[in-house]
Amino acid sequence: MKNYHANEIPHIKNVQLKVSSLEQSLVFYTKVLGLSILHQNTTEASLGNTKGELLIELIELKEPDQRPKRFAGLYHVALLVPNRKALAKLVQYFINQKIPVQGASDHGISEAIYLADPDGNGIEIASDTPDDTWPWIHGKLDILGKNGPMDVNAVLANNPNNEHFEQMEADTIVGHLHLHASELEQSKQFFTEILGMDVVIDLPNSALFMSYAGYHHHIALNLWNGRNVPQTPINAPGLALARLQVPSLEFMLDVENKLIKHHYPYTKKDQALLVLDPSGNPFELSH
Repeated sequence: MKNYHANEIPHIKNVQLKVSSLEQSLVFYTKVLGLSILHQNTTEASLGNTKGELLIELIELKEPDQRPKRFAGLYHVALLVPNRKALAKLVQYFINQKIPVQGASDHGISEAIYLADPDGNGIEIASDTPDDTWPWIHGKLDILGKNGPMDVNAVLANNPNNEHFEQMEADTIVGHLHLHASELEQSKQFFTEILGMDVVIDLPNSALFMSYAGYHHHIALNLWNGRNVPQTPINAPGLALARLQVPSLEFMLDVENKLIKHHYPYTKKDQALLVLDPSGNPFELSH
């Protein structure tokens, strides 16, 4: 299995999420998801795996606004566990603790559980299937016939000794980011022509899945909240920032030159590029 999140491949390293109550959110992220607190103060907390690698930062809002029912912004951030056994331990833990989930799916390319934090920020916990089984046809993934419910018993069979889940596995990383978009045409141009991603799944008038180096997706966009929906209010729960780690300063310079060429607005801070995608979703590119 290739490492699609290696240093030489651009990928989402971590995200910042806005929440209405840090205390309430920490219960979810530590007790339910098993993430470790790396740093905490009265309004912010950094969460990661047991290696100390940052995965999610939480920022508490003062007097938060309500997020509209239909918006551009976070659909979910996916935490990718290292293997099916790790997923099995989580599934069994959720069953034992009666933790409510929004779904459990087998996508062919991955198996995943979906749930939401106390503010409705979507979380996916996934385990990739072997990449030599992914259904590539002419450079695109054909997963429409592969999607279905998770075979829970088959997943649980990967933990034959019934090992208990205590903390998120050390090798857990951010696997991908999935966003609600207000449109797809300009977004496709931004992510492919400027950020250099490849479209691997294109569902017309519905969703785009894009990646680097032949992964099933590092970033996905959908129109499932509708076209021309407003960006999530800045003082409402949701995505505050997604950090895209790039392999080199040369890659950063190339992206910056493309931003200039396309007259696309951005800011630069401490060798990082800050840019909003066409739907207003915030990204930081850094090396």
